[in-house]
Amino acid sequence: MNIRQQTEQLEHMTLSSEASFADETKGRHIPTALCDIRTEYQKDRDKILHSKSFRRLKHKTQVFIIPEGDHYRTRLTHTLEVAQIARTIGRALRLNEDLIEAIALGHDLGHTPFGHAGERVLNDICPYGFEHNKHSIRIVDVLENGTGLNLTYEVRDGILNHRSSSKPSTAEGMVVRYADKIAYINHDIDDAIRGGIIKGSDIPKECSDVLGNSHSERINTMVKNLIAANLTYTSDVDAAAKKLREFMFERVYYVGSNAKTEEHKAEQIVAQLYEFFIKNPDKMPENEKKLLAKSGDLEQTVCDYIAGMSDGYAIRTYSDFFLPYSWKIK
Repeated sequence: MNIRQQTEQLEHMTLSSEASFADETKGRHIPTALCDIRTEYQKDRDKILHSKSFRRLKHKTQVFIIPEGDHYRTRLTHTLEVAQIARTIGRALRLNEDLIEAIALGHDLGHTPFGHAGERVLNDICPYGFEHNKHSIRIVDVLENGTGLNLTYEVRDGILNHRSSSKPSTAEGMVVRYADKIAYINHDIDDAIRGGIIKGSDIPKECSDVLGNSHSERINTMVKNLIAANLTYTSDVDAAAKKLREFMFERVYYVGSNAKTEEHKAEQIVAQLYEFFIKNPDKMPENEKKLLAKSGDLEQTVCDYIAGMSDGYAIRTYSDFFLPYSWKIK
């Protein structure tokens, strides 16, 4: 019996009956040889972690576009916080932590530059529409490495269905779905306070009385409540969490808030880049030209190219094509 088989056996001995067992996966689009050391979910986690799409998250907006401070969250730090919170919940409920981690690390791979501002623009102008969770699946199925990552069904399902409008088919996917909300609401509060958008005293008292007065207290309350109620909130915590989310949409997330002052510029960058590359596909990099030649779908190729850009790369690309260079006398 090799190490992978020992791990799979241990899963059946220690995990809950509600857990997803690695040796019972529904499999991959393209069957591959099993590893002697890692389970199928561990392989997926590693594939995501070592992908270029994952590395680009460090330069993609969470809430604040191109923040000057070192301590504001990026899409990458958000992803890591989601993974940590999700694994804490999953371990307490005896679910499969490897599956949880793979889903968490991959859940936001499809985010555009400039966060939801970029997503809104691409959804408006691309003929196929755009949703970051669906684009995450496109990345892991098609775009990464030119062939995709060939992930297991359960990881793909969790990535696709991490948003509130969908329901994952596994308990591990549900854990990530909850952890995503716990993470972004609370770290966005932290960043908004750091940025002077709100004060801690602005948080509604009915939220603080139930969830706590600090970043760690709120997360601790939500996590412990989810665990105690077996992946649901009690009515009081659920009401407080919803009220806290409403508060953030009213004060921070809405277009026009101080946190969103640069979003209209970001939206113009994305829209103008899309129009430019539709008219000038020869100006795209060689990799995108190859993808275009293979698919013949210009709109999708341009959308994929722009969605994959980091904030800084999008700004530099815009500058290259739309802003004049300084003329120097030699």
